[in-house]
Amino acid sequence: MPEKKPIKITETVLRDAHQSLIATRMPTELMLPIVDKMDKVGYHSVECWGGATFDASLRFLKEDPWERLRKLRDGFKNTKLQMLFRGQNILGYRHYADDVVEYFVQKSIANGIDIIRIFDCLNDLRNLECAVKACNKEKGHAQIALSYTLGDAYTLEYWMGVAKQIEEMGADSICIKDMAGLLVPYEAEKLITAMKSATKLPIQLHTHYTSGVASMTYLKAVEAGVDVIDCAMSPFALGTSQPATEVMVETFRGTPYDTGYDQNLLAEIADYFRPYREECLKSGLLDPKVLGVNIKTLMYQVPGGMLSNMVSQLKEQNASDKYDEVLQEIPRVRKDFGEPPLVTPSSQIVGTQAVFNVLMGERYKVATGETKDLLSGRYGRTVKPFNPEVQKKVIGDGEVITCRPADLIPNELSQIEEKMKQWKQQDEDVLSYALFPQVAVDFFKYRQAQQEKVDMTLADTKNAAYPV
Repeated sequence: MPEKKPIKITETVLRDAHQSLIATRMPTELMLPIVDKMDKVGYHSVECWGGATFDASLRFLKEDPWERLRKLRDGFKNTKLQMLFRGQNILGYRHYADDVVEYFVQKSIANGIDIIRIFDCLNDLRNLECAVKACNKEKGHAQIALSYTLGDAYTLEYWMGVAKQIEEMGADSICIKDMAGLLVPYEAEKLITAMKSATKLPIQLHTHYTSGVASMTYLKAVEAGVDVIDCAMSPFALGTSQPATEVMVETFRGTPYDTGYDQNLLAEIADYFRPYREECLKSGLLDPKVLGVNIKTLMYQVPGGMLSNMVSQLKEQNASDKYDEVLQEIPRVRKDFGEPPLVTPSSQIVGTQAVFNVLMGERYKVATGETKDLLSGRYGRTVKPFNPEVQKKVIGDGEVITCRPADLIPNELSQIEEKMKQWKQQDEDVLSYALFPQVAVDFFKYRQAQQEKVDMTLADTKNAAYPV
């Protein structure tokens, strides 16, 4: 029997679970009543911020994401709060200057985040340096996430080498981020064993149930010594989300990996979320399609979201009959682009280019702006070199950069602040504007209108004549 080593769990129901299943639409008011019970479980951490929560809060829920974080921090007295952070992209869709990255990290930690999980879509560690340093400076826990993928370049030696580099960079832990559900059980065992031999840092595993193997993958990873796994409460587990928390807790009960979590408490938490799940199913916000197993993910190594994106692009062009051709083209484009992991935004770049290549009848006859940026080094360095013929065809004699892309971006915080000063009510508003200028301004206008409405109501109350 192995020595006693309870497995730790990060709970994702307040972030990735609802991002994966209902497009990040869970409002703060739905989270707050259950925080007290969640705080008693003994989770390693609760992931509740970052990723798409920031954009969705401002854009669709008309909520201030910073306010959500502060309210959750007030409620979670004993549990660490965790966020997902896209390296130099922060939570937006372009690279930002270092001063914006540093300020965002500082404000995230000041408002209540303990652990920042930082990743880059190309696994280019240079794009993570600034965020890791800023996190260390603010005494936060910097976790570097490696986007897991398959391909000739991604040998065990590759993963071991990167793990060593991450340790040297000053990160506090490593996460293997398997966004497409590609990591199968016995490969997980090999991967964790190899990485454990290369680094002393704790290793966390994050996967999605898309391909149907995730719970078994966790079982083998835990036996191989992984330190933490990401799970979601059962009403928002499985499908494109994570394995269910209660199932994994039960799996390890009575073994050296026993979490010690109370199933009765977990059942109460699940009971709380269940009516909301039913409501989402009824309204169509939760589509039963995302709850099934999509084995094509393993066959084509294409994340579920990327497949559905491709289907809708082809439909728009009345070219649904080209589906199989595009599927065969995706791995070829990925090879031409230096075998990047397929995760936002590289998955969209590769998928869209594959669609163009097939529809035009000539490869790279038309290249998207993002394809040009990728092939000119503006996203960073890929594991393998680009196909030189494709690079030449797409960018001709255009400049190719080899430095860290953010080295070319001058500090921009003060200009951003100047542009939005009329809306600023708190320091954090500057960052909301930096990431999503138009969406943030729409939200600021909405907020102002709400405040004026409240002020008017208060004024009416004060002026009302009360009978004595």
